[in-house]
Amino acid sequence: MSLLITGGTGYIGSHTVVELLQLTDGNIEQDIVIVDNLSNSSTKVLERITQITDKTVTFIEADIRDESALERIFTQHTIEAVIHFAGLKAVGESNEIPLAYYDNNVSGTVTLLQVMKKHQVKKLVFSSSATVYGDNESPLHEGMTTSATNPYGQTKLMVENILFDVAKSDADWSIACLRYFNPIGAHQSGLIGESPNGIPNNLLPYVSQVAVGRLKELQVFGDDYNTIDGTGVRDYIHVIDLALGHVKALQNLEAIKGCKAINLGTGNGTSVLEIVNNFSEISGVSIPYKVVPRRAGDLATVYADASLANELLAWKTQYSITDMIADTWRWQSKNPNGYN
Repeated sequence: MSLLITGGTGYIGSHTVVELLQLTDGNIEQDIVIVDNLSNSSTKVLERITQITDKTVTFIEADIRDESALERIFTQHTIEAVIHFAGLKAVGESNEIPLAYYDNNVSGTVTLLQVMKKHQVKKLVFSSSATVYGDNESPLHEGMTTSATNPYGQTKLMVENILFDVAKSDADWSIACLRYFNPIGAHQSGLIGESPNGIPNNLLPYVSQVAVGRLKELQVFGDDYNTIDGTGVRDYIHVIDLALGHVKALQNLEAIKGCKAINLGTGNGTSVLEIVNNFSEISGVSIPYKVVPRRAGDLATVYADASLANELLAWKTQYSITDMIADTWRWQSKNPNGYN
């Protein structure tokens, strides 16, 4: 039996693959098949995964919107379950090219689901996002009304709605929608980490690229929020904790009949300047920054209520902000140009 991972050479996908390959409890023993179009990743990740685990995976370069390519994959491999990471993920970019986001994230998922249904594969772990909570006040919990304020968030919300409808229409489906908060950090080996193409859209890769001299300075969007230091507060989660959340979701899919939304976060908030100051202390590198006006739609404080993940999946975060920043710096300092 095989496990299909879409977007498996990406940041979160690659760390999840490593954790799956290193399982020792015998609970999941499938071969791993990765499909990725490499739009925001590199095949060098595959070499690094083998270095870390001493194991190999099957890699297929393809786009999830390509139905014929997916048909070949499901025909040639006995797929038992899917972890679906593939998707465009930058909020700002989604405002500039919304059609690309709807096409890739929504249409691509529909194509994947159609092929899964045809081949009677009805176990899915979906990479969702806390953006589906819109402007709700924190702590954010799964029972809240959902909404979205940008095209990226809308695509995640649309896919979630599709998945809930699919599960209602057919009781054989088991789907976990994992709502991420803010993934940061890297594998402790320093061999894999976040390596975005172009200018980073997220805080930590931006800070770390400033630290290695690739970028001049950090822009801090607003310092007049009602927070500890006026800058935005977010729930940062180590990418390894996030990867382990996917492993736990996969292991517990049998118990999740239908479709279930589950938060993956720490339940704690850290401000932008706390991140910057901690990064400077850990790396020994001063991070120059400039305060600029707030971005439209940004909230002061966003953090999770992650109690459901603990209850359903027996999952809790293990790593601290210090761990997250230290691992980020190890990755970036060892790989100043990412995988290039």
